[in-house]
Amino acid sequence: MDFLEVARTTFASREFTDDPVPDDVLYRIFDTARFAPSGGNRQGWKVIAVRDPKVKQQLGELCWPAMRVAAAQMRAGEVYWQSVTPTSVDISEAASDESLPIAIPMFEHLEEVPVVCVVAVDLNVVASMDQYLDRVGVVSGASIYPMAWNALMAARNEGFGGTLTTLLASQEPAVQELLGLEPYEAVAAMLTIGRPAKQLSKLSRKPVEEFVFVDHADGEPLTA
Repeated sequence: MDFLEVARTTFASREFTDDPVPDDVLYRIFDTARFAPSGGNRQGWKVIAVRDPKVKQQLGELCWPAMRVAAAQMRAGEVYWQSVTPTSVDISEAASDESLPIAIPMFEHLEEVPVVCVVAVDLNVVASMDQYLDRVGVVSGASIYPMAWNALMAARNEGFGGTLTTLLASQEPAVQELLGLEPYEAVAAMLTIGRPAKQLSKLSRKPVEEFVFVDHADGEPLTA
C-alpha cells in the first residue's frame, strides 16, 4: 500500500474475522516495526506474542478493572483515567464492582482475537527526561510507542489490523507474573492483531488548524 494511505487509514479495529495471522506475516510486521526511533537508539522493547487462548483470556480479564474504573468515572461526569484533577471515585471499589459495564466486548472474548501482543519496555535503558517533574511521566513513551504504532501500520499494510490499548498497565504486576516479565520491564501496551471484520477508509480526526500553532500556544493556527 502507499504510505500515505496506510498512515491515513490505520484505525483501531476491535472486531476480527477468524482468519489467522501467520507467523511469517507477524514476523514481517515486527521486522518493519523495529525501525522505529527510541531514545539513544537503545531499543528497549520486548514483545510477547500470545496465541494461547487461555493466556489471552487472562489478559482480557486483567483489562476489566481499568474499564470498570473508567465506567465509574464517566458516570461521575469525569474524564476517565486523567491524572490532573483528583477523582471522586473510589478506584479499588470501582475496579472490583462487577455491576459496572465492560464497554468493549473484545476484552470479554480476547481469546478469540488471533494474536495478542504485549509490548514491554526495559526501564533500565529508557531516557525518562521528565522523571523529576511534579506530574505523571510521559516522555518514556517516546522510546516504545513509535515501535508499537509502526507495528499497527505494518499490519494494515499486510491487510490486517488491530488496536493499541494501555489498559493492562494498571495491572502491571499481574501481567509481569503471567508472562514472565522482569520488574523493570514496564507494560506499555497491548496490540490486538487480526483481519478486521470491517475495513474503514475514512477516519475522523481534528484538522491541523485545531492543534498546530505558530510561535506560541496563543499564536495563529497553521494553515495551508
